Amino acid sequence: MFSPEGPTLRELAVQALSSVEHGYDLLAPKFDHTPFRTPDTILDAVASALDGLGPFDDGLDLCCGTGAGLDVLERVCRGSVTGIDLSAGMLEVARQRTGGGDGQTGPRVSLVRGDARALPFAATATAGPAFDLVVSFGAFGHFLPDELPGLFAQVHCVLRPGGRFAFPVVAPARPGTRAYWALLGFDAVMRVRNAVWKPPFVMYYRAFRLADVRRELTYAGFDVETRALPEFGQRPDGSPRCRLVVATRTPAEPAVSSG
Repeated sequence: MFSPEGPTLRELAVQALSSVEHGYDLLAPKFDHTPFRTPDTILDAVASALDGLGPFDDGLDLCCGTGAGLDVLERVCRGSVTGIDLSAGMLEVARQRTGGGDGQTGPRVSLVRGDARALPFAATATAGPAFDLVVSFGAFGHFLPDELPGLFAQVHCVLRPGGRFAFPVVAPARPGTRAYWALLGFDAVMRVRNAVWKPPFVMYYRAFRLADVRRELTYAGFDVETRALPEFGQRPDGSPRCRLVVATRTPAEPAVSSG
């Protein structure tokens, strides 16, 4: 499951008994050698799909981790690229990645430590929303279902009218398959761990359901569509194995003159 460069069982146990923030600080140096890092195949497929939706100027990678998704934004955005994450350790690895190892980010890339539930890019009366595109990869399991409305409202606030919020969603494992039982077991272990140990470590990927996500995005003010990522083929029932959710902030209605 892990490469030789990945974390040891002891290191994973220490991480699992930490908070989300501190756990990822500990895991950061070896994160890219774990299965938790979004595969390049998914990143490339998303970049290809976004190529047909642009052009985009300024992009944000929400919960950017070690920065794999920043490469997608650099491919599809003509202007600035920003990553935000709660973990200082993950951001340090991202800084090394984007700066070529010198510890400084490239001229187009900015990294910000912050909470996705309280984004520091809130629009002001003078500056306006900051981004044309927001992406996120593999982070939504760290948010409880009742946190999604606030999270999506934050994204809506920082997107310019007509801006896009895009992220891939893999089809759920079919009941009875090995993947289904593995995810169910992992979810059960996390719930038991959080019932008996503090601080909590939130990672419930089975709770991120597409129907619920579409509903909450619509409530937040987005027009929502999904696009199949054909690189991953179809399930036996003909549905896509992987989709790209594209939520568009509806352009503001023009003011009606009273004169």
